[in-house]
Amino acid sequence: MIPNSIDVSSRVSPRLTALLLSRINDPDTEQPVTLIAVRRFLADLLPRDFREAERLHRFDVSESLLDELDALIEEFDQNALALDFAQASASEALSRVIEAMLDDENNENPPTLSQVRAALLDGLGARLIGEGVLDDDEDDTLLAEIDALIEQFGENTSAEECLRYE
Repeated sequence: MIPNSIDVSSRVSPRLTALLLSRINDPDTEQPVTLIAVRRFLADLLPRDFREAERLHRFDVSESLLDELDALIEEFDQNALALDFAQASASEALSRVIEAMLDDENNENPPTLSQVRAALLDGLGARLIGEGVLDDDEDDTLLAEIDALIEQFGENTSAEECLRYE
C-alpha cells in the first residue's frame, strides 16, 4: 500500500487517535492493524441494541467514532493501515498551547506533556482563548489530545517534541 501523501492524521479526532493507538500498540492484536479491523473491534464493544440501530440508521450518530471510521474507510479504503491515521504530533491548537508555554519566561525548562496537561487543567486554554490565541471551540478537545499523547509517549516527554510545524 502506498502511504497517503497528505497528513490524514490531522483529520482524526483525539478520541479516534487514542483508539487507533490502543489497537496498534496492543500486543495481542494481529498486525497490520487496518481501519476495518479497528471498526470491527469498536462495533463489537457496543451493545447489540446500538449496533442494530446504527445499522438501520434510526438516529443520527454523526459525531460517533463509528461514523468517523466509516468516513475514513469510504475515503481511503477499509484496508488502509490504522498507523497512517494515528496522530504522532500535536494538533495545531495544542501546538499553540505548547508554544505559549515555551515562550513563557517564567519556565526555566521546556515543559513536559504532563506539565502541559496540568496547565490546561489550571485554565491555560481559557486564558489563551481570552488572548485570541485559540478559538472558543479549540479548547474542547485539548485534554483528550494531551492524554492521548501522554499515553503514547509518556508524561515526562518534552512537549516540544510533539509540536506540529505547518
